[in-house]
Amino acid sequence: MDERNDMDQPLTDELRELYRRFDEHALSPLWTQLADVMTDVPKSRAVPFLWRWADLLPLAERSGELVPVGRGGERRAIALANPGLDGRPFATPTIWAAIQYLGPHETAPEHRHSQNAFRFVVEGEGVWTVVNGDPVAMRRGDFLLTPGWNFHGHHNETDQPMAWIDGLDVPLSDYIDVGFFEFGTERVTDYSTPDISRAERLWAHPGLRPLSGLNRHVNSPIAAYRWEYTDRAVAAQLELEAEGHPATVEQGHAAIRYSNPTNGGDVMSTLRAEFHRLREGTQTPSRREVGSSVWQVFDGRGEIVVADNVWKVEKGDLVVVPSWEPWELRAETQLDLFRFSDAPVIERLNFERTFVEGRER
Repeated sequence: MDERNDMDQPLTDELRELYRRFDEHALSPLWTQLADVMTDVPKSRAVPFLWRWADLLPLAERSGELVPVGRGGERRAIALANPGLDGRPFATPTIWAAIQYLGPHETAPEHRHSQNAFRFVVEGEGVWTVVNGDPVAMRRGDFLLTPGWNFHGHHNETDQPMAWIDGLDVPLSDYIDVGFFEFGTERVTDYSTPDISRAERLWAHPGLRPLSGLNRHVNSPIAAYRWEYTDRAVAAQLELEAEGHPATVEQGHAAIRYSNPTNGGDVMSTLRAEFHRLREGTQTPSRREVGSSVWQVFDGRGEIVVADNVWKVEKGDLVVVPSWEPWELRAETQLDLFRFSDAPVIERLNFERTFVEGRER
């Protein structure tokens, strides 16, 4: 036990004996650790960090040459391991993020797990992810869902490799001991290559909901949120702003949240996803938020500032923002960014809090 005595009592032999007996009975006195367990503001073990796509992609390509994909290892996925988390393969204490790489004509076999997952494609096409037997095309700018306990696998039908990012709630699931895992078929259950999945054909009509699906779903039934709609949505916000109409979250900053059409909430119960577009020259105010997030640059150049770090970023770069660390965005060119976070969990537990520099709490 740590023998600090934060109540300013002399560390006598009797007190040392008391601490020894605490250890013997698996006890720990609050007064020796109050500053660690009751912090004045959130103090994440995760640290702000930048992973450059120019480093990640060649490593993924080399892994493709050396490491087979198939039963056992399951996925050629390389996790972002935050330097502050003692070597664990987690981006933040609640978020797992990775670059996944699939070579030409390869198949990643089907499995399912309790953890919620998504894919976001920063470049390339030609892979289909098959979710509960429904083939879903993966293309640049697409945001694709694999909610927990859905069988899923991937297959590449081209002569070119493809890489994308995965996001999951693995650290949260690990911490609260809710994880289950099950192998599926050695291949995938459907090798067809439709442009549009069955889930999209039923659900992905803006503002229109099938009467055959009026029950609320915990996770969104839309398999893929296509880039063409995301692009149109943020472009329209900036166009309306230029015409003098209120449409953006702040001047020069358009953003959308991917949503579940059955309840109006987040796409999944544990993960929030957004897309942001900044006009050239736009700079956001510094803000702090309870909860952690990961940003990936989809296109453009600029800076992401987290705490004392000022990082120049471009396509593919990933930045982690731990809980309550100040962050801001600066666009050198038009800057497009994908963001995911643990906000649904934070809000459901009523821990949310945001502070924006220059505004009242």
